[in-house]
Amino acid sequence: MLTQLLAIARNALIESVRQPIFFILIMVSGVAQVFNNLLSTYSMGYSDSSEVSGDEKLFLDIGLSTILIALTLLAAFIATAVLSREIEQKTALTVVSKPVARPLFVIGKYLGVSAAMAIATGLMLLFFLLSLQHGVMSRAMDEVDQPVLVFGLGAVALSMGVALWGNYFYGWMFTSSATLIMLPLVFLAWVITLFMGPDWRFQGFMGDLRPQILLASVAVGISMLVLTAVAVCCSTRLGQVMTIVVCLGVFLFGLLSNHLVGRRAFVNDPIERIASAEAVVDENGDLSGAGDTWRITLGGDPRVDLTPGDSFFFASDPSGVDLVVPRHRRFAGDLSRPESLRSPESGPALVVTAVEDGSRTVTIVNAGGLAVRRVPVEGDYAFRSMERGSVIARLVWSVTPNMQFFWLVDAVTQTHAIPPSYLGKLALYSLSQITALLSIGVILFQKREVG
Repeated sequence: MLTQLLAIARNALIESVRQPIFFILIMVSGVAQVFNNLLSTYSMGYSDSSEVSGDEKLFLDIGLSTILIALTLLAAFIATAVLSREIEQKTALTVVSKPVARPLFVIGKYLGVSAAMAIATGLMLLFFLLSLQHGVMSRAMDEVDQPVLVFGLGAVALSMGVALWGNYFYGWMFTSSATLIMLPLVFLAWVITLFMGPDWRFQGFMGDLRPQILLASVAVGISMLVLTAVAVCCSTRLGQVMTIVVCLGVFLFGLLSNHLVGRRAFVNDPIERIASAEAVVDENGDLSGAGDTWRITLGGDPRVDLTPGDSFFFASDPSGVDLVVPRHRRFAGDLSRPESLRSPESGPALVVTAVEDGSRTVTIVNAGGLAVRRVPVEGDYAFRSMERGSVIARLVWSVTPNMQFFWLVDAVTQTHAIPPSYLGKLALYSLSQITALLSIGVILFQKREVG
């Protein structure tokens, strides 16, 4: 089975990189990064961040946007070329008529297309990183970064020259040869430019390396795997035009899903952000025991005034998703009696017992031993009630590939550090989406007439 899977994936990879559109879209994306650099010159950027500042913020935004759009189109084109077109031309019959399971055929095609997409993504991101390394020339006094131009253009020219030579003398396929030669050469050019300043002087490797932008670029690369799964799933039943339409539709809806359905899936306005939290009475320091008392200081005036007896909730997400405090009824006991706060009969609940400093400081008590998952920390959001929302909206929001999860540009430009662990969570989310999409593709392909 593994041998068959690898053979199908290998053939899909070779067929994908040989498509003329594969090479064309990669080069169009590279040329577009040059124009993006020029268009970013007049963005009127005033604020700075740790890794991008001024006009570079706009370039970071439109540069990665260009890559995402190009990848969406490329996934649709090559997925239909290796799957839908094979079905229409009856060549898929020669494979599925042998002892090869149809699910294995679809998965193998996906792996091959994903490998080709990984090559394209790597090249597109390297073109983007080289252009970012050059920088936006916002002022007349800014000089061209000569090492970036020499090594970047040199790598592209050398790879095309070698591919032309191989095509003429040995019959190599130009598009695939140029792409496969270009990837390591452009990567080498980017690494060299990290050691070279604009004036050809040697500099430290970490001087121009931007880890947060690299993490954002990796997230875009992970999104490519999901987009490829969408394209392969559609190609089992649809032709090229409809596959492109569906892929673009899923891409756009995924970008807007938070606004269109996400805000209706979880409805809960935070009171204010927590500035500090300290234990007053808590032997274990976990806010899980009956009578555990904590003092919470909010970062500003609360949007809604809290009063003694109100329930208190908190979460790390401002929408109230995944509240740390479980659902519970309002505290029904006497706040002035300590035994009432410890008794499970009047709770369990996380209740506000005192309000100070114009509602900026509140004292909360775990009445009756409510199973709170963790203690509040700085940066959490405080709520007065559980989240509400539409079940249908929550279902649609959950199953739609949410492209905003992969879009980390806002975190970079707003100086919010991206933890590397987030990429691990993103990979798990992508794996679940890919599994679901390929399962749908296999179901659609099971009854597809291929003969």
